[in-house]
Amino acid sequence: MNRKWLYYGVFFAVLIGGFYFTMTKLIPGYEEVKLPVLSYVRPFSFINQDGEKVTETDLKGRVYVTEFFFTTCPNICPMLNTNMKVIYEKFKSEPDFIVVSHTCDPDRDSFPVLKHYSDSLQVDNKKWWFLTGRKDSLYLTARNSYLLDDPKNGLQKIEDQFMHTQFFALVDRNGRVRKIYDGLKKKELKELEEDIPRILKEKAMDGNFSNNLFSK
Repeated sequence: MNRKWLYYGVFFAVLIGGFYFTMTKLIPGYEEVKLPVLSYVRPFSFINQDGEKVTETDLKGRVYVTEFFFTTCPNICPMLNTNMKVIYEKFKSEPDFIVVSHTCDPDRDSFPVLKHYSDSLQVDNKKWWFLTGRKDSLYLTARNSYLLDDPKNGLQKIEDQFMHTQFFALVDRNGRVRKIYDGLKKKELKELEEDIPRILKEKAMDGNFSNNLFSK
């Protein structure tokens, strides 16, 4: 009886192993652990560095890394964008990848100011966008869409708020936030470099967003 069950065990082990091997060959990425979905990007309307209107639909089908900064920041923002430029340089040749930076100081950071800042970085604005808009809309997007700031910080009046965050968000082709990274930590920046190609391999889904909340 023991030998019989041993044969059964070996048989099913071989069967399961064969199934797994076949699936990894037929479905690229089958064996990879997928990044979870943390949030969905809500509808927005901002202005880019060229004075053009940008909405969430302009990002459909693209993978992007996003952040919030301000041009007059004397401390962490220059370090953040130095690190972000490394990401930009590494993936700028990918046709479906871009960087999206939002100002958290729209009173000072008009689109001409953002254009000047962008020019100082010597980046291609087709691959790295700089966005401004209404302060309340920017802050809600940071907190509710990208999860880059604690929503509790929004309890005071919007004119009394000032957001200062060092985190980046990785967003997939379907407007889903997949991971948050500390933009000042080398280990997490390395993870970001490793995760971007994985997300680029994923296919876009039908509709504006994968959960159909914002499909037309």
